[in-house]
Amino acid sequence: MQNKRGISQAFSQVSGGVILRRATVFDVFDLSRVLIRSITRLCVADHQGDPQAIAHWIANKDPASIRNWIADSANIWLVEHAGRVAAVGGLRDDEVTLLYVDPDHIGHGIGAALLHRLEDELIASGHFDVRLEATKTAQDFYRRHGWQATGQCGARGDVSCFAMRKSLHPRD
Repeated sequence: MQNKRGISQAFSQVSGGVILRRATVFDVFDLSRVLIRSITRLCVADHQGDPQAIAHWIANKDPASIRNWIADSANIWLVEHAGRVAAVGGLRDDEVTLLYVDPDHIGHGIGAALLHRLEDELIASGHFDVRLEATKTAQDFYRRHGWQATGQCGARGDVSCFAMRKSLHPRD
């Protein structure tokens, strides 16, 4: 970071003791825990409790895989709440690739805070027409934050998937 704004954007605290920051390799165990707990406990509408679907979905959510994502310069963010990692988000090019909240931290505005941070990062990197693939569980959350469904995702087989987009262009 070369200036105050860059430093504050890299590590910032929002209301309610919530801290948003980029993930490091030292966070991989906490990130894995959040991803797996969120998928298994919150995404039941998508995997229907099917052990094979869950196993397939979480197969690359282990600490070693996450360490590789970070080592490969993935843009991974996390939220700390009450001293614990409470949410994980990720970006690639013009796409939100991850946004999962730990079940113990639902209802505190953590997902919204993380989504807004990811959107700010997309704008800062010059992406204004952005996309994501939402689960059935997350669709309403994204709609509440201005995202629009654009159809079904390609064949994934393991869970339902809905393509969504949002324009981040400033309004006049």
